[in-house]
Amino acid sequence: MDRDGLAHFLRRRRAALAPEDVGLRHGRRRRTDGLRREEVAALASMSTDFYTRLEQRRGARPSPQVAAAIAAALRLTGDERDHLFNLLGHATPPHVDGDAGDLAELAPDAGLVAILDRLETPAKVVTATGVTLAQNALAVELLGVETGLVGLQASLIYRWFTAPDTVRGRFPARDHDRHSASYVAHLRALSGRHGEDAEVRALVAALTAESPEFAALWERHDVQPRSRMRKDVVHPELGVLAMDCHVLRSEDERQMLLVFTPAD
Repeated sequence: MDRDGLAHFLRRRRAALAPEDVGLRHGRRRRTDGLRREEVAALASMSTDFYTRLEQRRGARPSPQVAAAIAAALRLTGDERDHLFNLLGHATPPHVDGDAGDLAELAPDAGLVAILDRLETPAKVVTATGVTLAQNALAVELLGVETGLVGLQASLIYRWFTAPDTVRGRFPARDHDRHSASYVAHLRALSGRHGEDAEVRALVAALTAESPEFAALWERHDVQPRSRMRKDVVHPELGVLAMDCHVLRSEDERQMLLVFTPAD
């Protein structure tokens, strides 16, 4: 049970909920926009003291049933609920939404490469921490060369925050904040599932130390693994291209094939 992480996560999710989100009136005497501890406890059918102790890094570990009640009270998404269960040291409940894949090996998955070689649209094989292992010629034309780097520099997520001039120019400035938030929320999901993995720890520690933007977003404790999303890409000759980024995971979920197609 990660008491520090749990307390931080609960406080952040509680503060992010407006009373109206759970059917409560805001009221004139309310000093903050978030829910009160006693309100979350009532929604989860537990004592205020029990819930308060969790936010104060004290008390007994909630059972999976109580954890599910807290997740429902805080209106957590499926991925946020999984993160809560991981912080508590419980097995995550099954669900069909996009799971965050395991960390990748350095060799690209043969099955994903076989698909990559047959595609006639930009595509690349990446690890969960943003290391590009393979990309086809169309992906190079669209995004530039992303392979052949070593150490933390190999991670696109790391370069996004520490060397923005080298990677952000491929995307409109209006979308930079959205991409930054998405990368950090994805790393939060990874850290919950792979908190003891040296690669994840090193990446998070380096970014927290080197990027104030990352550190501020990390403090929000948003959780959302990477999934299909709309991306506008700035092509050096064709201008802004609206693309859908599709995600296909390897059989062992250690790697992802990102496929870019023209947006509908």
